[in-house]
Amino acid sequence: MVEYYKPEKVNDRITAIRSLTGEIMYLIEGTARAVLVDTCLGVGHLRKTVEALTDKPVTVLLTHGHLDHALGAPEFDTVYMNHEDGGLYEAMAPFEERNNYIRGNLGGKLPDFLPEDYVPVSPMNFADLKDGDSFDLGGVHVDAYALAGHTRGTMVFLIREERIVILGDACNTATFLFDENSLTVEEYRKNLLEFKRRHQGSYDRVFLCHHLMETGPELVDNVIAVCDDILAGKTDDQPFAFLGQTNYIAKAVEEGFRRLDGKTGNIIYNKDRVRVQS
Repeated sequence: MVEYYKPEKVNDRITAIRSLTGEIMYLIEGTARAVLVDTCLGVGHLRKTVEALTDKPVTVLLTHGHLDHALGAPEFDTVYMNHEDGGLYEAMAPFEERNNYIRGNLGGKLPDFLPEDYVPVSPMNFADLKDGDSFDLGGVHVDAYALAGHTRGTMVFLIREERIVILGDACNTATFLFDENSLTVEEYRKNLLEFKRRHQGSYDRVFLCHHLMETGPELVDNVIAVCDDILAGKTDDQPFAFLGQTNYIAKAVEEGFRRLDGKTGNIIYNKDRVRVQS
């Protein structure tokens, strides 16, 4: 059986858990409790990995409802997700959705999984995760904030005492902002500006949820600037094919979504979803 998860200690309170397909989850421990941010695809026994890392009770907080973040949720007892993404979770639950995703990330190959290696498709009674919710783990707090755009229910998490914000897919090196579950660029820009107004100065480090774990605190400003350029028509518009669609990377990149101009932060967008339609 392939080892699907690989823990990586960040510090005494935080362990990153990397998946075979490139997702990054975060286990945050206080003196009394622990929080797990995201649950990956529902393959490979994530709960066993987590239980080998901590004996504290674990609460799961989901960044959003996409399959690569939420489908391991049924393994756990207490799971919070913004209810705006409930329908998204249900739509992505079928096994073939997971297998197609895994194949796409592993060069068309599927690991030799047994049926028992998959978390069964299961309806979930998620606890509603709301803007401003705070989780006291004992000596460390995890605060949840809404940052809709990538999906309508996307949340981010501030590890208060560590001055770390987990932005995940909400704002990253290639923010996906192109399907029917995403907001327009115009709406997303407004939400980024509000997030900056509320939280500027509260964090020094930014953690993401795919491949690259950490980037700098300038990320939000950089992505706001990308929104401005899209709205002004000042983009490179590098074509990006994904699941039968062609969308556009706003700022030209090389391999690994590294911007050619050396800056971090980007948006992949649909030209029909730039402004709110009146």
